[in-house]
Amino acid sequence: MVQIEKFDTLERVQSQTPKNFFGKRHVQYLLLFSVNVLAYGLRNILNLAVIAMISTSPPEGVKTFPEWSESKNVMLSSFFWGYVLTQIPAGQLAERFGPKLFLSGAIIICSLFSILIPIFGAYFGYIGVMVCRIIQGLMQGFIYPSIHHLISAWVPLSSRAKIAGFVYAGGPLGTVIVMPIVGYISGSKLGWQTVFYLLGGIGFTWTACWMFFGLDSPHHHKTISPEELKFIQDGVVSNKKKEQLPTPWRDILTSVPFWAILICHFGDLWGFWTLLTEIPTYMDKILKFDIASNSTLSALPYLIYCLLNLVMSPIADYLITNKITSVGASRKIFNSIGVFIPGIALIVLCFIGSEERALTVFMLVVAVGVNTAILIGFHVNHIDIAPNHAGTLMGITNAIGNVAAILAPLAVDLFKKVGGYEESDKQLWNIVFITASVLFITTGIFYAVGASGEVQKWNDKRPKQEENVPEKEPMYQNGT
Repeated sequence: MVQIEKFDTLERVQSQTPKNFFGKRHVQYLLLFSVNVLAYGLRNILNLAVIAMISTSPPEGVKTFPEWSESKNVMLSSFFWGYVLTQIPAGQLAERFGPKLFLSGAIIICSLFSILIPIFGAYFGYIGVMVCRIIQGLMQGFIYPSIHHLISAWVPLSSRAKIAGFVYAGGPLGTVIVMPIVGYISGSKLGWQTVFYLLGGIGFTWTACWMFFGLDSPHHHKTISPEELKFIQDGVVSNKKKEQLPTPWRDILTSVPFWAILICHFGDLWGFWTLLTEIPTYMDKILKFDIASNSTLSALPYLIYCLLNLVMSPIADYLITNKITSVGASRKIFNSIGVFIPGIALIVLCFIGSEERALTVFMLVVAVGVNTAILIGFHVNHIDIAPNHAGTLMGITNAIGNVAAILAPLAVDLFKKVGGYEESDKQLWNIVFITASVLFITTGIFYAVGASGEVQKWNDKRPKQEENVPEKEPMYQNGT
């Protein structure tokens, strides 16, 4: 459980923002933001590099494997075979032992196997690449539950949307940074292999910084000021230091607000990963962009994703802190923006011809960019409803949600086989986009109906022998 109590008071802490512009908490925020940049970079290299890997006309001296072309989507999905397996245990381990060491180990091993991808590919074929990707997925399964746990420990309610949005926007920014680099290097004599070595080396460097500066909670920080600690704890205090609480599995699995997050997480990730894994192929096969242009244009939607996040997150916090909306209402408003508008944009794409390249890119930018609103919608909602179990809840929903990330690329192969399509057929992509649109919209509706911003009763549920001990009332009510 997150240890967030250090004052013997039953009143909500009405603290002012610390005088120091840059505090100890900001170091943690930057580390969490940067690990998302790195993690997405490591995760998404293959989405574009695979085009260079299977090229029939590579730069001079670069080894490629055109015979892997039929296995492309299987390779793209293999990362998530491992990713979904470690989410739930990662959340449990982070809450019990603290996330610092697990996050360190995850990045070290993930970086190592990035370096090994070209080597394993050369010796064992595309199966070797898949083995490396599965292991990377297993390790990255620790990242989001660990980050969610750290956000619940380091971020006060008044800044939750802004900071969580900032931290998680690091992921798409990683895509923005990596794709042009991958495109440039893969199109040069350096070869696609170089990008895997480069990102692996950066991963080792990040881990060294995290081991030196990263901390599980503000209570582990030896030099944090009482003023800053008080500010961090704003809205989440109690009268004593709490014990490790058991995970209330039955309550979680019968909670409608939890199911609202889970179902929306699945639908959103189907759409998100359909776009992330397939936009480079769509740019190549339908819009006929070369790999350098492809990399830049494939990254553009994710740049807009990051920029819109910088606008939306402060608005969400402003609405909540000024009591214009409740926490729950704010989550629902922004989540609806984040799934309904992309869903509509994908439908519109079906009616745009392949020769209208500028309009197609614009609609892809809308579909991906506006999706950033989910970061201040369902994506942060785990912390609202159960801050003590936020890591575990993220582990559950991210594990099941990322089954969609496995299925989405494989669905493209299924549509090709059933319909007899090639990747150069616009009809294939219409089916792909409509499927993602339906999941965006239907799961978004379920979230809008069932979600909540209130701390649930089971957040502080104790073992049976302690159930007769009266519980203190929550210090604040978030509302729905």
